[in-house]
Amino acid sequence: MKASLVLAAVLTTLALSGCAALPGQHMASSGPEKDHVQMVQITPEWLQSQPAPEEKTIPPELLSYQPEAYRIGPGDMLYITVWDHPELTAPAGAQQQTSANSRLVRSDGTLFYPYVGTVKASGMTVDELRQELTSRLTKFVPKPQVDVAVTSYGSQLITLQGAFSKTDPQQATTVPLTLAQAIGTAGIDLAHADMSDLVLSRDGRDYHLDLNTLSKTAEQRIYLKPGDRLLLTYNDTKEVYVLGEVLRPQALVFRTDDMSLTQALGRVGGLNPVTSSSKSVYVIRGVKDLAHNPATVYHLNARSPEAYVLADNFHVRAGDVVWVGAAAITQWSRFLSQLVPLSSLVTSAAVANGGGSGAGF
Repeated sequence: MKASLVLAAVLTTLALSGCAALPGQHMASSGPEKDHVQMVQITPEWLQSQPAPEEKTIPPELLSYQPEAYRIGPGDMLYITVWDHPELTAPAGAQQQTSANSRLVRSDGTLFYPYVGTVKASGMTVDELRQELTSRLTKFVPKPQVDVAVTSYGSQLITLQGAFSKTDPQQATTVPLTLAQAIGTAGIDLAHADMSDLVLSRDGRDYHLDLNTLSKTAEQRIYLKPGDRLLLTYNDTKEVYVLGEVLRPQALVFRTDDMSLTQALGRVGGLNPVTSSSKSVYVIRGVKDLAHNPATVYHLNARSPEAYVLADNFHVRAGDVVWVGAAAITQWSRFLSQLVPLSSLVTSAAVANGGGSGAGF
């Protein structure tokens, strides 16, 4: 009798606390926490009232930059031809490779050439050096015909960092290098790159470019400058967390500049058809700064297929939490599954107490 009374009391208490949740998991719109949470219903009217996202434009100075003629730098190898004078053109012998007859621009920017002596080549264009050598050789060679070609580049690098497949520095050459060419050579680690934030650093300024919206034409119009740095940021800090009654709860990283609510739910397999409540889809935003600004909870009632049109036009942000509530039957099933071991425990305790009393008599 005691066991029955104890069990009945426990069941009554649990039933009263559990039944309040049976209609479906909903976030309260009132209570002590209301000052820290703002509830918003995702409706066609609300979506239409939202300002259109700002169009990302390319800074005009990047598009207007035209590369200058290549300027020789330390570490470059130059092949200097003086026509009809093989002893000057190929002192190591014509049968040798071009590199054996090339001349190194030393670390101080100078090079040595017969009859000319030491020349400050660094900072000169190829044409300027050709004219300088021609002028000096005139004293020793009548009407010299001089040609200069860069056979190897050892300076004026473009630095690459971040989520590129290859981050080897790329050399600025006599042929201007475009942004498209640099990216094509380096390749992109698509699984870890934040395609919305390519940082081009030039002359002490950082330019943030969105590769999702940057057309191939624009990439080919942006020329790189010696000393530029390209940093493709990683996407590991841009995550949205999808939790609750979905098939594969997980943190999703952004592979583009944005992600719709439909995409977020789709990448986790969608709502669990057995356990979820389609009318209880929430997006929680602004939790990290709750001490200073109220969080916003966006609610989507996804019971009808038309709701996914709204979800497709709602874009989640990094740090958002997408939460899907459980259906009433799921809550009741879980409630019952918790009662079974609890009722067994209560019954065992009651029997033990009763047995102890009988022994006392």
